[in-house]
Amino acid sequence: MDLDLRKVRYFVTVAELLHFGRAAERLHISQPVLSRQIRALEKDLDAELFLRDSHQVRLTRAGVQLLDDARLLLASADAARQRAHQASRGPRRLVVGFRAGIVVTRALRAFGALHPAVEVKARRVEWDDQEQLILDGSVDLAYVRRPVREEGLTLLPLYSEPRVAMLPEGHRLAGKQELALTDLDDENWLRYADPRPGDVPIRTIEEKFESVAAGTGITLVPHSVAEQYSRPDITYVPVPDAEPDQVLLAWESGRRSTLIAAFAEVAADLPAGG
Repeated sequence: MDLDLRKVRYFVTVAELLHFGRAAERLHISQPVLSRQIRALEKDLDAELFLRDSHQVRLTRAGVQLLDDARLLLASADAARQRAHQASRGPRRLVVGFRAGIVVTRALRAFGALHPAVEVKARRVEWDDQEQLILDGSVDLAYVRRPVREEGLTLLPLYSEPRVAMLPEGHRLAGKQELALTDLDDENWLRYADPRPGDVPIRTIEEKFESVAAGTGITLVPHSVAEQYSRPDITYVPVPDAEPDQVLLAWESGRRSTLIAAFAEVAADLPAGG
């Protein structure tokens, strides 16, 4: 039996909130209607998705698995809908995402010269939304940095670049020619993803600057970020033994787009950092 995407959307809302009442409010339907739809979905799948009692709602093993699959399924459906809508509007457009520090100007110009009828736009993405914006069609493809959640994506490695330590002005290591990772063992770290105990979680490069300048912690950034962003209260020092930063071009695996293929070819032909 084909899955009813409406029921799947209802399921995801309940699974994220783990509360039928709040989920019904968010979906603008009554709670009895929502409960009936979830029971119908469980019947369609021949699997129990939630464990419910008077105190809490929990996902079953089947529910956990469906939640993982449903997010990708709904993102793909939304992307297909958006692409069809865009195609109906006439002129072709390509939206290219990029992470901080990655210069896409040459690639956009080179692609535009080959495809003058295509409107090309650039959009900044962050570490925590780079995959989702590709999968939901907000961008057609994007220059991303590792780590990358690869499910549903095609990845084209482009280049790697060294990392440097971002330190506040006056830091004890700020005057060094270069550093080893062991020199930074006792520092408070700022991290995007998977912070360790004691680390300071952050989201954007701007938050990194403010936190480093304030003395909250230090971090490693790609060399391109150091080249593009300079402040008098920030110092950069090379760290040769740090793992290089990897830059990749990513797009949805299910896309069959001549424009994406053409842009990927242009990007791959440019020199590193181009």
